[in-house]
Amino acid sequence: MIRQTVLSWAASVPDNGGVYFVPAFAGLSAPYWSSDARAAIVGLIAHSTKAHVVRAALESIACQIYDTLTMMQNDAGVVLDAIQGDGGPPANPLLMQLTADLSGLELVVAEVADVSPLGAIL
Repeated sequence: MIRQTVLSWAASVPDNGGVYFVPAFAGLSAPYWSSDARAAIVGLIAHSTKAHVVRAALESIACQIYDTLTMMQNDAGVVLDAIQGDGGPPANPLLMQLTADLSGLELVVAEVADVSPLGAIL
């Protein structure tokens, strides 16, 4: 119930309202590799709502994925056509759409939510 409520908050606003979230609770990993970075929520104003903060958090996940994909493509010298998602994140259609829009890639969501165990037994 809580998960669905949070998802509906993020979808209830058209954008982040100028709120940005930096999810660096234990530093930043690829592609920035900054162990000294700290988490932050910036851009809050009197009219910011919890929906803007939740949306900013989802957008930060999409941005991290985009930045990491860009680094991987540049380092490997390859161009991706699509990316695949499994596990919990694909249950959030807004996150999946934000990721696809930002990356410009087709996002293929697995029919089975957690395919890693399936691969381990095959």
